[in-house]
Parts: sequence; structure tokens; C-alpha cells
Amino acid sequence: MNQKEKEFFKILENIFIGAKIEGNSASGFINLMKIKSSYFEWLFEDLTNEINEKTKNFPEFKEEMFDKLYSFFKTYFSESGSIYFSYTPLKSNVYERVYTNQKDVALFWKTHMLYYVKTDKLWKDMTIDFDNNGISYKIHFDVSKLEYKKANEKKNTIYELMTIDNKEITFGVLYSERGKVTKIDEILKEFKRKKIFPDEENLNKIFRIFEKQNEVDYFINKNAEQFLKEHFNLWLKSYLLDDESDYSEKRLKQLKVLKEIAYTIIDFVAQFEDELVKIWNKPKFVKNSNYVITLDRIKDENLTEKILNHKNIEEQIKEWKELNIIENDFDKSKILENNLTGKHLSKKYEHLPIDTKYFKDLELEILGLFDDLDNSLDGWLIKSENYQALNTILPK
Repeated sequence: MNQKEKEFFKILENIFIGAKIEGNSASGFINLMKIKSSYFEWLFEDLTNEINEKTKNFPEFKEEMFDKLYSFFKTYFSESGSIYFSYTPLKSNVYERVYTNQKDVALFWKTHMLYYVKTDKLWKDMTIDFDNNGISYKIHFDVSKLEYKKANEKKNTIYELMTIDNKEITFGVLYSERGKVTKIDEILKEFKRKKIFPDEENLNKIFRIFEKQNEVDYFINKNAEQFLKEHFNLWLKSYLLDDESDYSEKRLKQLKVLKEIAYTIIDFVAQFEDELVKIWNKPKFVKNSNYVITLDRIKDENLTEKILNHKNIEEQIKEWKELNIIENDFDKSKILENNLTGKHLSKKYEHLPIDTKYFKDLELEILGLFDDLDNSLDGWLIKSENYQALNTILPK
């Protein structure tokens, strides 16, 4: 495999994250990593066979073809696997089409064709299979001692060697405190004593693989096939007009093979990306919903009495105190007052909020007081990622 071919397949490896990943199956991200890894292995074998078949009549063109594929795809593939304008120096002449059939000019921004998923560090227990000089090792990362950061604290991770069991090595992952760093020298000394894995470069590579798997700025392209094929055609036309001077039949056949291979790669990539789009747009189930309704909206003294005598009323009162809505010496018996006309709600406490999460057995009875619940609500508080939350509150 020549250098250009290696460079090109390195891009695909970065996209599909070729290291075999194990971890908690409850983590959607870990599962996505596993799927990507398997998909890359299948893609690599299938694609290699197709490239060999299509270039058998032009063996001398193979290195140049990989050079051109590398030049094109590095522009649009980010290391996290997102497909967009990732690397666009001025010399690359990369531009976005702004003229359409419907509009004279369309405003463009770098991520308009993407769904933004998240930017996050997802620290999960992870196992990486790593080969060193023909010897296979299992490297385990244990994050059980990793404490959650407060808000957006900036902390570096460090690694402690926990155990070495034959060819299985376990590292503990911690956040650095007071400038503490990974003790590389001590780890290497222990490796040397055990006569395994003595290379500092490989050790740092393992740490980078772990950090790369967990540090994600992730997008999904809405239509990867259309986006990549459109820009490949622009790239190829630009090359033919600006750089190509040989228009012989053989040369045109070579460029046709280049386009066929590029389209094959795009089809492979788009298949995976399209599945992600389907998953992303699939309506999500509401895991839990509660209503917060002030007492003055519950125009039923009997129901109010049920709430005040409910077994969970103390939990509600505790929440009121935590929110500083009531005094510490609050007496729930003062919420309802008696006069000549009977019981009625005290003006002082009529705006106390009742959270139905404490009164699930009464929730339907409370909601039944409203003829049009949606229009009666003053606001929504949704705990979700932005895209699904916005879809939830669209007019039905």
C-alpha cells in the first residue's frame, strides 16, 4: 500500500474510528462507536476490492487517484466523523453554491446542512484492543473514580496504572487536581519490569485514542450523498478547467474511474449517515411529564383538601421551603379558611404551586378541571436536547 493510499484510508479510519471499542452497552455513544468500527472494517475490504477491479487497466494511475481522493475528502470529513466544510483554505477554491432555481441568492453558513447533535466529553469505561509488534493487548480504562465536574469547569484528565494481568492493562481515569499529571516514567518502569509494552509513544497513542473516543463535537449531515456528490462534481470540473491539460481518451477514462470510485465511497458513507438522520428525526418518547398548577387554578375545595391530606404533601412543603416560597413555621391547615359560606382558599397561599409529581394518583382529577389544558398552560419546561424539544412544541 503506497503512501497516498495510506493517507486516504487514514481519513476513512478517522471517520469510522477503526479501533475496536468495548464498553457499557447503556451508552448510546459507545454503541455508535462499535457500529462505526464494524462498518469501517466492512467498508475497507469491499472498497479495496472494488478499487483494484476498476484500476486494473490503469495500474500507473492508482497512486495519483488516491492523491486526488485524499485532496477532495480531507476537505469535507472531520475527525469526529461529521461531513461538512471541515478544511477549507483559500488555495483549495472551495465554495458553496449560492444560486438556486428558486432564489437568486441563498444565504450560506458553514453548518446549514447539518443537524447539531452535541459537544461533550462522554467519559465511559472503555476497552481498546491494541497491537504492538504483533502482540495484542487489551487496554481497559476505568472511570469509576472520575467525579463529575461542576458546570463548565476546565479540567485535564490524568491516568493511573491500576493493574497488569498478563496482556490486560487497566488504567484509572481521574481529573487533575492541583497540577497533578500522569506519571509516565513510573508507568514505563512498571511496564519494563513486567517486560511488556515498553514504548512511550505507543502509551501516549493509547491515551489519545481514549480521549478521542470521548471528546466529540458531533454533527449529522442532512443529505450526505447530495452534499458530497455535488461538491465532488464542482471539484472535478474545477480540476479539468484549471489543472488538466491532457484530454486524451485514456486520461478521460482514468478520470471517469476516479469519479466512479469517489461516488462509491460517497455511497458507502451516505448509507451510514442516512441511518443516523433517520434515528435523529425519529420522534422520541416522553419519559416523564408533570404539571405545576397554582392552588387558585384548582377551583375545587374538596380536591384541594385531598391534596393537603395526601401522603406526599410533606414532600411538596419541603420543596416550597427550599424555594423560599413559605416560612419555616408554615402550617398547611391555614391554606383553607372557614367562614359563613364554607371553606375557601386563603389569599395568602392561593398562588402556591402544586407539582403533580408528588400527587400522581390525583393528577388526572386535577387535569380534568381544565377544558383546554394546552391553552391553559402559561409555559413549558422541557428537559431534552434542543432539536427534539423544539419539535415537541410545534403546533399540532
